[in-house]
Amino acid sequence: MNAYIFPVLNGLGLGMIYFLMAVGLSILFGLLNFVNFAHGAFFLVGAYLCYQVSVLAGSFTVAIILAPLAVALLGWALNKFLLNRVITMSHSAHILITFGIMLVLNELVITIWGPLPQSVQTPAALQGIVQFGDFVYPKYRLFVLVLSSLIALALYLLIVRTKFGALLRAASEQGETVSLLGVNVGRLYSIGFALGGWMAGLGGAMAAPLRGVDPSMGMEALAIAFAVVIVGGLGSFGGALVGGLFIGLVQSLMSMLWPEGARLMIYAAVAVLLIVRPNGLFGRA
Repeated sequence: MNAYIFPVLNGLGLGMIYFLMAVGLSILFGLLNFVNFAHGAFFLVGAYLCYQVSVLAGSFTVAIILAPLAVALLGWALNKFLLNRVITMSHSAHILITFGIMLVLNELVITIWGPLPQSVQTPAALQGIVQFGDFVYPKYRLFVLVLSSLIALALYLLIVRTKFGALLRAASEQGETVSLLGVNVGRLYSIGFALGGWMAGLGGAMAAPLRGVDPSMGMEALAIAFAVVIVGGLGSFGGALVGGLFIGLVQSLMSMLWPEGARLMIYAAVAVLLIVRPNGLFGRA
């Protein structure tokens, strides 16, 4: 039984990181009908900033706080000075422009940190294992699972139970009407970009000790994020959560059963789901 509990917990932990990667992408599409291919670069920059801050400050705690905040500022600035000017364009324009931004950020990362992978040390307090009877599990993976679950709960409460969340949801449905009521919709959109950047940056920072950092991780994150939102349905918070957990479990279980085909099975599962439910589990037509 323990042989299956370990990959399931690993899958849930991976799934929560994938949720953090994808939920900002999904929210932005639901809010602005905007396809952001630069989202993978937010994950990449968050991971590298976590690496750099942990080296300079000698503290992973400081790194995991500062790195996502810096990525949130990047998301806000990109929207403020560039992306808000192209929101009304077609999805094809969104893809071309944001994919170009991702390539620029990727090259900046290579220029600053080099093309070779770097390792990020697990914080001392989270090294080792925890034991539950006969079952043992790495402390850091348990930390990732618990922290990301708490953040998912806080984000749900923010979107569903607060005035800001109500305005955000209203603006996604009737932006002009909300603007006529005196709400600064542009500011809501900027906060949406910053929030999406913060979550993607946090996902990158938490993933850094698990897999290290390398310039290719942004593109990998983008592919996984789109797989998650395809499964859950674009624009759905609950869909991003379920999609992330689904993809994480498929990858983890298949890594045990068929390691060479684990990544292949992710996209095979997505393809099957698209045939059965073209709009995803919670997506709107």
